[in-house]
Amino acid sequence: MSEPDIDFSLKETSPNLGGGRVSGSEKLTSSFDLVEQLHFLYVKMVRAKGLPPSPCNPFVEVKVGNYEGTTKSLENNPDPEWNQVFAFAKDRIQAVTVEITVRNKESSTNVDKVVGKLRFDIPDIPSRVPPDSPLAPQWYSLEDENGSKGERGELMLAIWMGTQADEAFRDAWHSDAASVNGESIANTRSKVYISPRLWYLRINIIQAQDLVPMNNKRIPQVYVKAMLGNMALRSRISPDKSLNPTWNEDLMFVAAEPFDDPLMLSVVDKLSDNKEEILGSCSIHLSKVEKRLMPIPIEANWYNLEQSVQDNRNNKEVRFASRLHLRACLDGGYHVLDESIYYSSDFRATSKFLWPPAIGVLELGILNASGLLPMKSKNGRGTTDAYCVAKYGPKWVRTRTIVNSFAPKWNEQYTWDVYDPYTVITIGVFDNCHLQGGSNAVDSQDRRIGKVRIRLSTLNADRIYTLSYPLIVLEPNGVKKTGEIQLSVRFTCSSTWNLLQSYTQPLFPQMHYLLPLSVYQIESLRHQATHTLSSRLRRAEPPLQSEVVEYMLDVGSNVWSLRRGRANLERLLAAFNLLVEAWKWFDQIRKWKNPISTMAVHFLYSMLILFPDMILPLVFLMCVVHGASQYRKRPRHPPHMDTKLSLVESVQSDDFDEEFDTFPTSKNVKVLKKRYDRLRSIAGRMMTIIGDLATQAERLNSMLSWRDPRATSLFMAFCLIACIAFYLVPWRLFALGFGFFGIRHPRFRISIPSMPQNFFKRLPARTDSMI
Repeated sequence: MSEPDIDFSLKETSPNLGGGRVSGSEKLTSSFDLVEQLHFLYVKMVRAKGLPPSPCNPFVEVKVGNYEGTTKSLENNPDPEWNQVFAFAKDRIQAVTVEITVRNKESSTNVDKVVGKLRFDIPDIPSRVPPDSPLAPQWYSLEDENGSKGERGELMLAIWMGTQADEAFRDAWHSDAASVNGESIANTRSKVYISPRLWYLRINIIQAQDLVPMNNKRIPQVYVKAMLGNMALRSRISPDKSLNPTWNEDLMFVAAEPFDDPLMLSVVDKLSDNKEEILGSCSIHLSKVEKRLMPIPIEANWYNLEQSVQDNRNNKEVRFASRLHLRACLDGGYHVLDESIYYSSDFRATSKFLWPPAIGVLELGILNASGLLPMKSKNGRGTTDAYCVAKYGPKWVRTRTIVNSFAPKWNEQYTWDVYDPYTVITIGVFDNCHLQGGSNAVDSQDRRIGKVRIRLSTLNADRIYTLSYPLIVLEPNGVKKTGEIQLSVRFTCSSTWNLLQSYTQPLFPQMHYLLPLSVYQIESLRHQATHTLSSRLRRAEPPLQSEVVEYMLDVGSNVWSLRRGRANLERLLAAFNLLVEAWKWFDQIRKWKNPISTMAVHFLYSMLILFPDMILPLVFLMCVVHGASQYRKRPRHPPHMDTKLSLVESVQSDDFDEEFDTFPTSKNVKVLKKRYDRLRSIAGRMMTIIGDLATQAERLNSMLSWRDPRATSLFMAFCLIACIAFYLVPWRLFALGFGFFGIRHPRFRISIPSMPQNFFKRLPARTDSMI
């Protein structure tokens, strides 16, 4: 159970954006106008020349007060070249000089020999403000211990004062990570990652011919096994119990560019429960597989199956000419789902030829965090090394790691192109556990600190939102607030017409409606997609760890949770609360608690009965009036995770114990395990259905609630037009036309959803506030 005094609310903040030049209503074009300016002292070590003959392993030491950074040591190089940048946070500098020392790495002793020194007064260091060109490095003569210049060589460097807008900021050595050494430095730097392009690989297994089993006297039970990388699928056993079996079955994989792994196909004869025989196999390189954008027929091909069998009499290998008939294609007309549909950041098709034009730009400023909890122990005391990851579309960004701080300041800004307003950007905060021993540190996983989701359709265009979001995590012992993160967000619309037009377009590409996938296929393919993304991003340098990717993609969100099921049920009941309120109002009317209102209802009811053509115009007019009255009550901030809505503050510990139980369950009783897993699977689907019903009901309520200002404006405009149209057009003509349209011939129907359906599916629901 959580403490009653914990504040999980959203707070509006007033950071000093852009050095005090930006307010929430201004629109600037600076690339760092959504973050607070951080000032750094930059020192760039380029190279040295003319060093005395004795140094054979030179390196440079840069010291500012208590902070000290060193370049790599270059062996047997009298003219070394480093090209390394050091960045010292100005607000932590407590010295008046910068000391630069060239040393020789002594392998025989622990004391490194001083070759020469330089010293700069910090007040005299020049400042650089982008977009000015980088400061040109200069040659400086090295001095000895007494300050005299002799034949000690020269050092080329550049030193200046700048901000995080400087080009050298991202790859520099930072003083706030001074305790990290070696190859672990790479794990502290900010990086941008691009997800590989994902394709749906469809394999239509048709038939096989001339199979040669080891035992010709038994009836074969043949199926096809397909493998792509470490993902394996298998077809059903062919109903044809012969050596020429048929299947006509589709198998689907998720393939990522570049296509490194070939598709491996094997025809297998099942001999018994634990024994099987491979009758032949073949491989297909995906670079040779045809790509299609629409559900057009693909030509089937025959592939020779290879199997080597030893002929004992002639002591040679015999190959049989079995064949497999199949169709293979890469479906580029689908959007490959790697996220939950409710929290998806992209709905575009795989093929770039089907991408819609961009409608705007999303800018995110990751400012700082406060009140973080200790996530691990170091030298006997708690500490946290925090960094942020933000994902929108295929672009992932990772801030630098602030070492040993419970109130880190990042002040980094990132930008994404927006193609659909009904998308969500996800920001996660993590504790870096890979700062000791490089990226191969054993027994270390980055711990999750919290996550924030922001739906773009709830943002007003060209407005800067500066909010402090609570960081919330669920643990087996209950909900925990791990701190707060301060963000600034701006959605800039390039064309209002294109933005409004996107509300009438289908959410997914046409392929999803012309050749739809089953619910089971979608869940299986999403599992493949998340696994593929996790493995590919882990191969980057520095790697984006699997636990980070899975947390950002909400892996396991469809697992049964009694708490989430109750929360969805209460959402459903709350969404239909409007009917209860209407009944209470009618009960007051019929009980004459307000005689004037009751007499007005009597008059209105009589007019509607006597003039039925006024019913629909009046209904739409009332919608306009109600929507206008709700404008003052419109939400001022985008929604965030609601602990009360998710029931994380009111459930018992037994519910969390069940929610965090492994799937399959870890219980020891075999019978209980089977029944419990079956129950969890069924209950998980019921939980999803209840959540879907609640979402549809909440979308009805959100049409006039101004949760999405543009959608409400469009619906009110439609109501005005409908009010006039129903006033001018007789009801009988409308009813006749509507009926004939509803029962029109299938030839005149299309599979693509209609404009009202597309509009309704884009309306926001309270799923944005679910944990």
